[in-house]
Amino acid sequence: HRCLHALKVGWRVCWAKAEDEDEQRHMAFLSHDISMLRLFETFLENTPQLTLLLYIILQTNKAELSQGLGMGTAFLCVSWSLLDYHQSLRSFLQDKYELSLGSSIIYFLWNLFLICPRILTVALFALLWPYGLAVHFPLVWLAMFLWVSLQGTDFMESAGPEQLYRAVVAVILYFSWFNVARGRTLYRSIIYHGFILLDSTLLGLAWLWGRAPSEEHSYLLLLLCAALPCYLLGLGLRVTYYKWLHPNVRAQQEGRHDEVDFSAGGDGVEFCSFLEPDLVNRRMQWLAQTHFSLSQPARQRFLNGAAAV
Repeated sequence: HRCLHALKVGWRVCWAKAEDEDEQRHMAFLSHDISMLRLFETFLENTPQLTLLLYIILQTNKAELSQGLGMGTAFLCVSWSLLDYHQSLRSFLQDKYELSLGSSIIYFLWNLFLICPRILTVALFALLWPYGLAVHFPLVWLAMFLWVSLQGTDFMESAGPEQLYRAVVAVILYFSWFNVARGRTLYRSIIYHGFILLDSTLLGLAWLWGRAPSEEHSYLLLLLCAALPCYLLGLGLRVTYYKWLHPNVRAQQEGRHDEVDFSAGGDGVEFCSFLEPDLVNRRMQWLAQTHFSLSQPARQRFLNGAAAV
């Protein structure tokens, strides 16, 4: 329903003879909301289904062409949802430095190369110990939930929905990095990727240890051996992005600051503003504030409710 409504509003905006700023702001509001909902849907529904599909293919040792195409498309869609979410957050910036084509490609690829090995090792572990995965997932999810709770979030307007939001984020963290706290993300990212790399390695080693000698899945050994280089390649692409392709590089060249990942001080950047606070998407606004630093005047406007839709 939300997507159909957004299409209806977008059609009116595209074909309107005179530009209607209210309609454009409404469209931006719906676009940000849909981006967040799409990300939740991806990791609550599509990614578990993708893991299940990979498990079934490995279990039966059979794969139809449609299944292979569907699985490949699903991997691409997971990575695309992360890129779309990041671009949506960046649109809150007033003097924004949008991701270039090269930056977007690297951002997309690094998430793809980090997610693929994770899903593969989970599916391999479930191949021999399906009930073990029923224990593994709740334990890792609980650890991520506690980690998110310790960082503190203020996404929802009441305590109950806030706990639900943290539970959803913990599911996302089971598969992929997701920032929920303000400040520098470097050390949190190192802790997270170190944990996931160790956990995925243990899952892969557990599969190797329990693998029956007569099993005719020799190609799985090649896939498992390729998983670690793939994950390390994803980490390398992420370092490359933040070192040379991040919009902050351009901002620093102009004597400014962009994201708090690299700068803990400075004037920061300002959020787009408009005149009608009723259309403020408060949840996406909070997430943008989490990811991007604010200048003092922009922070005051943010607190007064006049920020990006």
